[in-house]
Amino acid sequence: MSAEATDPGAHARKRGRPRIDLRRLGRVALLGPVARDRLPDAIGHVAEAHRAHHPDADLTVLRRAYVLAESSHRGQMRKSGEPYITHPLAVTLILAELGAGTTTLTASLLHDTVEDTEVTLDQVREQFGDEVCYLVDGVTKLEKVDYGAAAEPETFRKMLVATGNDVRVMSIKLADRLHNMRTLGVMRPEKQARIAKVTRDVLIPLAERLGVQALKTELEDLVFAILHPEEYAGTRALIAAADGGQDPLAEIAESVRATLREAGINAEVLIRPRHFVSVHRVRSKRGALRGTDFGRLLVLVSEDADCYAVLGELHTCFTPVVSEFKDFIAAPKFNLYQSLHTAVVGPEGAVAEVLIRTHRMHKVAEAGVVALGNPYVQDGTTAAQHDEPVDGERADPTRPGWLSRLLQWQESATDPDTFWTTLRDDLAQDREITVFGAEGGTLGLPAGASCVDAAYARYGDAAHGCIGARVNGRLATLSTVLTDGDTVQLLLAQDASSGPSPEWLDHARTPAARIAIAGWLEAHPDGAPGSHKTRPAPPRAQDRAADDPVPGLGPGPGRTGDRDTGVTVDVPGAPVRLAGCCTPVPPDDIIGFTVRGGAVTVHRRECPATARMRAVGRPAVGARWHDTGAWGGPADHRVTLVAESFGRPRLLADLTEAIAAADAAIVSATVEPPSEQRVRHTYTLQLPDAAGLPALMRAMRAVPGVYDVSRAQQPAAAR
Repeated sequence: MSAEATDPGAHARKRGRPRIDLRRLGRVALLGPVARDRLPDAIGHVAEAHRAHHPDADLTVLRRAYVLAESSHRGQMRKSGEPYITHPLAVTLILAELGAGTTTLTASLLHDTVEDTEVTLDQVREQFGDEVCYLVDGVTKLEKVDYGAAAEPETFRKMLVATGNDVRVMSIKLADRLHNMRTLGVMRPEKQARIAKVTRDVLIPLAERLGVQALKTELEDLVFAILHPEEYAGTRALIAAADGGQDPLAEIAESVRATLREAGINAEVLIRPRHFVSVHRVRSKRGALRGTDFGRLLVLVSEDADCYAVLGELHTCFTPVVSEFKDFIAAPKFNLYQSLHTAVVGPEGAVAEVLIRTHRMHKVAEAGVVALGNPYVQDGTTAAQHDEPVDGERADPTRPGWLSRLLQWQESATDPDTFWTTLRDDLAQDREITVFGAEGGTLGLPAGASCVDAAYARYGDAAHGCIGARVNGRLATLSTVLTDGDTVQLLLAQDASSGPSPEWLDHARTPAARIAIAGWLEAHPDGAPGSHKTRPAPPRAQDRAADDPVPGLGPGPGRTGDRDTGVTVDVPGAPVRLAGCCTPVPPDDIIGFTVRGGAVTVHRRECPATARMRAVGRPAVGARWHDTGAWGGPADHRVTLVAESFGRPRLLADLTEAIAAADAAIVSATVEPPSEQRVRHTYTLQLPDAAGLPALMRAMRAVPGVYDVSRAQQPAAAR
């Protein structure tokens, strides 16, 4: 059986990543320390890979790190039977092949010493400095004896926080997990599955977000083999069969080389095999595989301009598949990835996918942040000492928006289970959009995020008072889903006692928003007097029947003398409802009508629905407000007001401020799309005293831009 048949990583390593010979290294490691004047033979392969990327690297520190790691791990064995030192050596080789710097490799050699040996962090700091010490500490696991079942999630929390200061922490962790996954076969099946699931849910998304595709793709294949053995076996068989025949991409690749030579473009054209999971995905999508589906063409050039020159030649000399074109150079992915993607039709109709990038883009596409080192360390400072810029956000792409958001929300997720679940949910959102603030600045949000998410990303807990937004200059509800490039202006109420409604959870995509909203709702189970429950208009709200209850109240059994409605009617024992079309409040002149089921719906006497009720022969029922002296007045004065206005900035905020100043609480609010620069706002309000309604309406009319405020007159159907 071939190496690829038993090890999915071998398929990837055919592309130039040699596998470490663990048995050979084990024998070398057992020979013990070496003379101080030469590099130990056991890390000669690491030195060779390192010098390939960094020809002038000083290898002295690597020798010292190896000597300490070998001596401290001596006598320890892996479950595979190999000396333990083979593991840090293998992890270090992985990073060296990706182009990691000397400091990263030094920390990688020592990454298990503090966790598994008598070596202390103080010793590491004394011998190798603060920077290496920070990296080693960042990847050191927390003890189960101290944390119990919370050890794993809290270890990941610790690593993520450390990664926020230095991305090399996560680089070492990813390489560590890759080597452990390569040697996972010695574990019990149930443990293999558990580790593979954590790798799938956490480590692979992190590798994707950090742009380390070389690690991500091999991790995917290893997880695929463990969790989906039947699908993996089928995919492996397909790849093996394809490897045995003539590769149809070879002919197309040669045609591309000839075309670029004739055009005078210096380019390297390679055939890039797909990894197992990629082949499986293509098969799942298309059903049957074409001969060209087992790989893609990779064209490497020197300059950005050459990428577009190659694209022009390919689209001129071959038939392009226009729907496959994507420009990730002009608009890089959130994980630093840059390339031009296209597809062309070759001889006999064969379709070949083509990736076009510069050599530097290729290095970043494969190694991501590993290839960038630690850009925050300058002038002798360490990652642990480096201060945040004044604006609180690092300019370098290795501190992207998703990482900043993750570090922010994890502080609120104090419970380990909540953190662990939320982390996996957050990492499952694998695409990011950028929105622009109306006052300047940008926000990075996951695809599908709403104005609610933008509010919490921008204002934190102050977003509890958000009442609406403008998206691209137009008023919008908080449930509005944002798209890449939108401009968002978020409107906050001035009333500090306001808070979100449970409906906000339906619109929140980001963990920061969901945790903050859930925390507020838990702390305020009865809501707050000024809670803003802004939401989109319910379906066909304009057609709501006249006898529908006021939104939020439900049908309710309000009978004669019942405080729920505060109304007495001349049908003893009948349930009483306040009409949603005119929302009567004291001291309105009111009248009732019996509807289906024997309930009585109460309208304002001047409501247009009353005339329609009489016209169809519906008998009127006497209705009156409770005697305030005897009953103390109705407990819930709700009214729906419609504000007609000309659109302008801050209109929604100013209207809400006027409502709050009148001690009215917003139960719900809708904003219709502007028409000819005119905007209609509809508010359902709860009043502390119905006698204050006229003053409230005058205050709303006084808001600049508002030309009319009236009671709701929704059309009502007779029943």
